[in-house]
Amino acid sequence: MRPRAVVEAWVAAFNSADADALAALYHEDAINHQVANEPVEGRAAIRAMFACEFAAAAEMTCIVENLFEDGEWAILEWRDPNGLRGCGFFHVQGGRIAFQRGYWDKLSMLRLQGAELPEGLR
Repeated sequence: MRPRAVVEAWVAAFNSADADALAALYHEDAINHQVANEPVEGRAAIRAMFACEFAAAAEMTCIVENLFEDGEWAILEWRDPNGLRGCGFFHVQGGRIAFQRGYWDKLSMLRLQGAELPEGLR
């Protein structure tokens, strides 16, 4: 699969909250680095990360704003129904994600989800 098609499959699996389908899109030794968090290394750890996120009460939906492909890279600009926005860079090799980096505002996400924030961040 070309990078764009891989990311389209990634969005479909993400919106279905399917951690197994998401994990299948990654190389065994892939890295997923959401810059608001520490990098997650390895397909099994990436699967566990998604499973944990989907098990939480947080509603997560990825609405594609733009999706670009350049060589082995796909670039996704997204939003969710609550107004959170972000972008992701996916390095795809051999039809699987070898590296992913995502940018989004964690504080905005926590606020939108109604999470309890520390005193200085309210």
